[in-house]
Amino acid sequence: MRVTAGIVAMALAGIGWTSPTPAQAPSISGLWEATVTAGGVEVPFRMELSGSGPSVRGTFFNGDDKVPSTHGSFENNSLVLSWDEYESQLEATLTNGQLDGQYTRGTRGAPYAFHARRFAGGSGDAAAPAIAGLWNMQTRSSKGESAWHLIVRQSGAEVSAAILRVDGDTGTLTGTYRDGRFVLGHFSGARPLRVEIARQSDGTLSVVQNHDAPITAIRDDQARAKGLPQPSDPTAFTSVKDPSEPFRWSAPDLTGRIVSSTDDQFRGKVVIVDVAGSWCPNCHDETPFLVELYRKYHDRGLEIVALSFEEAAQLKNPTRLRAFIKHYGVNYTVLVPGEPKEASEKLPQAVNLNSFPTTFFVGRDGRVKSAHAGFPGKASGTFHEEAKREMTRTVEQLLAARVQTSAAAR
Repeated sequence: MRVTAGIVAMALAGIGWTSPTPAQAPSISGLWEATVTAGGVEVPFRMELSGSGPSVRGTFFNGDDKVPSTHGSFENNSLVLSWDEYESQLEATLTNGQLDGQYTRGTRGAPYAFHARRFAGGSGDAAAPAIAGLWNMQTRSSKGESAWHLIVRQSGAEVSAAILRVDGDTGTLTGTYRDGRFVLGHFSGARPLRVEIARQSDGTLSVVQNHDAPITAIRDDQARAKGLPQPSDPTAFTSVKDPSEPFRWSAPDLTGRIVSSTDDQFRGKVVIVDVAGSWCPNCHDETPFLVELYRKYHDRGLEIVALSFEEAAQLKNPTRLRAFIKHYGVNYTVLVPGEPKEASEKLPQAVNLNSFPTTFFVGRDGRVKSAHAGFPGKASGTFHEEAKREMTRTVEQLLAARVQTSAAAR
């Protein structure tokens, strides 16, 4: 006797039987405690994952700023996330509730080993010493600096901090106090850094970056009272040999067309010439500000030219730079003069040009009026705000110079 499939299904349903379904895929959404291993140093940080299947997003944190992936997927326990503006990719496999894999950096060098586990919460040692405030780190850097700023914010055992050098800051380092020291880390897709801070009996701090030798930090007011060297002034760090000479530059854009300082586009305009690179984390910090300046002042006579120095592989096919431009909505002129090591050769008028970014402010007469080495990001707090005010003030003064000159001529 034949029984149709429909009758069989009805009978089975009647006795509470259902066909088996594949095991539900695990969810990876939530906060994760992660590490990347860079230069033999395990750098701790937190990241967030959300979504499922072919629509997964990973988010790095730089303090309150979020750095979301461009696209991503999680299928068959395999996680793939991409950040196009860094031309980087995270690939990891979920095993026993933990993620292991690597973070590849395109043309920037070897991958970083990656590990993550679910965020478990918990707090640090309640006996954490108070270290919040502004500190002076006495050092001798390869750029000729004698001191850096250490900026610390604290809530009990929880600390966020940033080290500010002449070329910019480290990004926001976060961590807690345990076993007599603060252990902090930063990774937001670039500039991985582990820092350990221990308070000394004399009130100073011992600051260890990665595996480097300890640097002593003293409170800023005490350092000034003792006459200790101060961090370099970014507005006086870089200059030009002869300020009376027009500032000259010439380089191809992304189509290969040569663009020069003498082109009609820049004649009689205030021009910001930004020496930068899409590989440079502090340039990522500065670019949104430049985009806003251009939007606000372009109609009043401001032009911005980014001289984006890229590594050799990117010069052949600048995919990361194109993604960088798209990500930040850059609509000012972007040129590609060469590799980072060639910056001084390509701009021979510059003196002490060794910071990325470095921003030159050129008046309507084509001459450099001022320069600003580096750029302090949001992690630098008041230094970030002051840098933006100072650079905005410079632009406004240079734009106003035309009005003053015309009035005098009449």
